[in-house]
Amino acid sequence: MDGIGKEYHGNRVLSDVTISLKPGEIHGIVGENGAGKSTLMNILFGMSVIHSTGGHEGTISVDGEKVSIRSPLDAMTLGIGMVHQEFMLIPGFSITENIKLNRELTKENPISKVFGKEMRTLDLQHMGDDARKALDTLDMDIDQWAKIAGLPVGHMQFIEIAREIDKTNLKVLVFDEPTAVLTESEAVNLLQAMRAIAKRGIAILFITHRLQEIMDICTSITILRDGKLVAQKRQEETSIYELAELMIGTQVGELMRHPNENLAAKPVLLSIRNLKVAMSGEEVKDVNLDIHEGEIIGIGGLAGQGKLGIANGIMGLYPSEGEVTYQGKPFALNDTIHALQTGMAFVSEDRRSVGLLLDSSIELNIAFTAMQRQHKFLKKLGPVMQMDKKAVRTLALNMIQDLDIRCTGPMQQTRRLSGGNQQKVCIARALCLEPKLLFVSEPTRGIDVGAKKLVLQTLVRLSEELGLTVIMTSSELAELRSVCDRIAIVTEGKIAGILSSKDSQVEFGLLMAGAKHGST
Repeated sequence: MDGIGKEYHGNRVLSDVTISLKPGEIHGIVGENGAGKSTLMNILFGMSVIHSTGGHEGTISVDGEKVSIRSPLDAMTLGIGMVHQEFMLIPGFSITENIKLNRELTKENPISKVFGKEMRTLDLQHMGDDARKALDTLDMDIDQWAKIAGLPVGHMQFIEIAREIDKTNLKVLVFDEPTAVLTESEAVNLLQAMRAIAKRGIAILFITHRLQEIMDICTSITILRDGKLVAQKRQEETSIYELAELMIGTQVGELMRHPNENLAAKPVLLSIRNLKVAMSGEEVKDVNLDIHEGEIIGIGGLAGQGKLGIANGIMGLYPSEGEVTYQGKPFALNDTIHALQTGMAFVSEDRRSVGLLLDSSIELNIAFTAMQRQHKFLKKLGPVMQMDKKAVRTLALNMIQDLDIRCTGPMQQTRRLSGGNQQKVCIARALCLEPKLLFVSEPTRGIDVGAKKLVLQTLVRLSEELGLTVIMTSSELAELRSVCDRIAIVTEGKIAGILSSKDSQVEFGLLMAGAKHGST
């Protein structure tokens, strides 16, 4: 890709970016949200959003010949595949059907011999064998004929990848944030699979915010900032801290909050006993936990062990049972409205399906729940209540500035934001409720290093300045250790143990593996 540039309605998002790839090379692309990474990949993959808005500048060459890529079909014909950040699977289809979609294998039958190939039937045996081979490459022990609907998000990400590596003419494979929805162990498996793919001579473009993954697997790295190519580095010539500094343009310091040693002296805000939550893929079987006022408590663990089910269950998104006491009073489970009205707020791990009104403006997304449940930002016109547009606009502008939401303005559709900026809108929406207790699940998933620091600092500031109690669920153990007073590790639907952020990495690893640690 040589001299690539792109404008959207007069807004320049890419300027003179050049990247070259060799067969079997794993090339990392890093940059903050809004740096132009996804736009660059959309150009390479011929996405319609590029050509319906005037095309792009610069040229693309494959095997030394200039090519025109005006659609994903053009890209696939040239041997370019892409694993998108947001899933593109059909829930009602099986894994095999999704992997082989538009590339189905067929076989002769008596009718087709008479009436032609249009009457051939699906060769389900060979399709299933191909799907099995692709899944085995990714070390996925799952039935290739299982339905997509109901599978954990980590499984769906691997299926997206399996679909691409099943293609026979593949030369270049783009990974757009493939580990954002994966746990640490799943991410390790994926990186191993990427190495195996590269050994077959397939070049890989790897976009991720996890800089350690870039250092672990990439041979060369391109850094983008504000749509411009800042630097290109060989892996052995750079470090995580240099990459972070190049990405955000300022020196990155390590965020660290010393745990509160006097938690036992503080009142218990939330007491959980024998909690069970029927969340598919994250079932909670028997959780007992006390949360003190003003603390930041982390909930960690491997995928599918139940850590995500705790917040989803208490907030009423999945059927739950058990005894929960909040502010000294019995708390009614299975009632989201009750949870919101009693001073709780929730930032879901699934921002697109649960956290956002994708086709509405940023400002409406931020204010909506507060308007609906607390009657904020409304004004009375006779017998009718209407949105106070001036108050909502002021709120949105303040949140956009405070959380550094990269957008064209408060009226921009949230669907048009990058994943990290969508996450910031979810956090702004929760903070707008002025909660006493904030559940936040995977708060930095898909967010770059600069935005990640901002989000974590915001949680620390809210806890220290306003006394907000935060229950933070994350697959990133380093994040939990950097801001939490205590960290509860969930294994097989139960609390395996509770550690301080000062405890050793070995102790955390043992708990995740199912070893018990003291009292829960």
